Amino acid sequence: MGGSPETQDSITELLKVRGETQKLKVTDTNRRLQDDGKDELQQCRLQQRNIASTVEKLSLCLPVLETYSRLQEQMRAKRYYPALRTLEQLEQTCLPRAGRYRFCSIMADNIPHLRTHIRDTAMTQLKDFLESIRKHSDKIGETAIRQVCVCVCVPGAQELVDFSPVYRCLHIYTGLRDEFENYYRKQRRKQARLVLQPHSNMHETLDGYRRYFNQIVGFFVVEDHVLHTSQGLVNRVYVEELWELALSKIVAALRTHSSYCDNPDLVLDLKNLIVLFADTLQGYGFPVSQLFDMLLEIHEQYGEILLKRWNLTFRQVLDQDNYSPIPVSTEQEYKNYTSMFPFQDPELEKLPFPKKLPFSEFVPKVYNQLKEFIYACLKYSEDLHLSSTEVDDMIRKSTNLLLSRTLSHCLQYAIKKKNVGMAELVQVIINTTHLEQSCHFLEEFISNITNVPPDAINSTKLYGTSTFKDARHAAEAEIYSSLNAKIDQFLQLADYDWMSPLQSGSNLQLQPSDFLIDLITFLQSTFSVFTNLPGKVAQTACMSACKHISTSLMQLLLDPEVRQISIGVLHQLDADVRECEGFARAGPVAGFQGDTLLLAFSDLRQLLDLFTQWDWSSYLADYGKPTCKYLRVNPHAALALLEKMRETSRKNVVFAQFRKSDRDRHKLIDTVIKQLRNLIAQHTS
Repeated sequence: MGGSPETQDSITELLKVRGETQKLKVTDTNRRLQDDGKDELQQCRLQQRNIASTVEKLSLCLPVLETYSRLQEQMRAKRYYPALRTLEQLEQTCLPRAGRYRFCSIMADNIPHLRTHIRDTAMTQLKDFLESIRKHSDKIGETAIRQVCVCVCVPGAQELVDFSPVYRCLHIYTGLRDEFENYYRKQRRKQARLVLQPHSNMHETLDGYRRYFNQIVGFFVVEDHVLHTSQGLVNRVYVEELWELALSKIVAALRTHSSYCDNPDLVLDLKNLIVLFADTLQGYGFPVSQLFDMLLEIHEQYGEILLKRWNLTFRQVLDQDNYSPIPVSTEQEYKNYTSMFPFQDPELEKLPFPKKLPFSEFVPKVYNQLKEFIYACLKYSEDLHLSSTEVDDMIRKSTNLLLSRTLSHCLQYAIKKKNVGMAELVQVIINTTHLEQSCHFLEEFISNITNVPPDAINSTKLYGTSTFKDARHAAEAEIYSSLNAKIDQFLQLADYDWMSPLQSGSNLQLQPSDFLIDLITFLQSTFSVFTNLPGKVAQTACMSACKHISTSLMQLLLDPEVRQISIGVLHQLDADVRECEGFARAGPVAGFQGDTLLLAFSDLRQLLDLFTQWDWSSYLADYGKPTCKYLRVNPHAALALLEKMRETSRKNVVFAQFRKSDRDRHKLIDTVIKQLRNLIAQHTS
């Protein structure tokens, strides 16, 4: 577009004016704005400062809230030890920084309650723990004992029981350590007293003892674990004192309860249980020597119980025996018996079957029972940590008690009981002779199982020889006594007519009395069964019987109740004594030399010869000389017999005053009596 210069200038001027106008408007606006913005800026800056202050305060309060929230979470999760640490952080760090806000005051006031709640809760958990380990002691102990028994890895106390309540309390009560320790130890002592108190019927079964031991082991396994993991909650001194107290109560309880037991199998099982119990606790470092000492005490009781059982066994064996030699029909049967009892007899082995062993059944049975007893003693001595010498000594002493007390009494009982016949007594002597000979085999048997030679220094010797010898002597004495008692029964049948006149003719025509013939027949039968007896026994029995007959007949003559005796009855006695002498000469048992057995009747024979032959001149003249024909006639016995004859003679004189022969005989008797009295007086002075 074109235009004049004026127009252009005008337009330019107008543009300048517009520019200036716009500048003027901006400046004015700016001025107005500045005036108006001063108040707003002040307000904004105030708000900014408020915001910064709020942010600062919130930054101090947020940790409090976060910490408190964490505390609440830990409390809900029952993580009380971290909660206690959080509580300390809240109390000592967060709240002081936050300032005095109402919610902070509320939190601060609640902290003691929270701390008490944590401690109370921890203590409750500890009480639950203590109750739990009391209930689980049995299982813990059983597990520990099984570990020793089978030597395998089994769960430990920490795997069976959660110990965290103990550790938690230990940390929570850090500031009150003494209070917590005292409480824990006091409670555990109470539990120990309960554990150590056995049930009144514990002795009745092995399970009763087992539960008792399991609980005690469980208790001390827990204490040992706490000792090694709790940093001083319990110490070694405390545990040792507790164990020392427990040990004394355990020993006392076992002494009492084991004394009620009369079953050797239960005692043996109890011993094995005590050994396991002791070995388990020894593995945890507890001293157990007192338990092993007590086991030696129980061994004596075990021995007494065994003796009672074997007493019944021996009685049964002896009562059931037939007291007859054992018949064997085959080689195998013979070997069976000789394998049970050490017997060798080359002469018997040569004999054909069937044949008889010299002893009866009770010999191999008694020998076998002796070995069984030794095995029973050996079982008890196992695992007691004894040397082989101590075991050997223990077994030998127990076996000696069995021999010298139990078996000896049983044999005496068998020998002395009523209705024991002569044949049975003879068999007892034979049996005890063989058992006596077997004693060195028993010695070897013990040595083989203990590995201690029988000739070792201080080795106890078995009393078997003396036991069987004493029994044999008792049987021999019983034979002599029984024989004499039987003889007395026959003699009680003697019915002499003390006033019988002398029959015409020789006294050789007189027959022995009936009772004496029966007596001799009995003796011949009796001594026929003595063939298997040792020679001296048979000879002694025979000599004893003959002496008893002689003494008894002499006592009949001299009995004060018999006041009168005729010469006729003396001739009858002479016939009876001759019958006895015939029995003696016949040799009823072998081994007597010459007429040794006749000596049993020599006192009676010489007295009867003196009276029947009326040989007073020889007696009075040679009295006291070694060559005297009537050396064995006692002058007092002769005087007593003469006085009885004088009494008879006096009565005859009264009733036959006019018979000169009777008066002369009476005078002769009076004369001999005076001479005898003078003889007695001389030798007495």
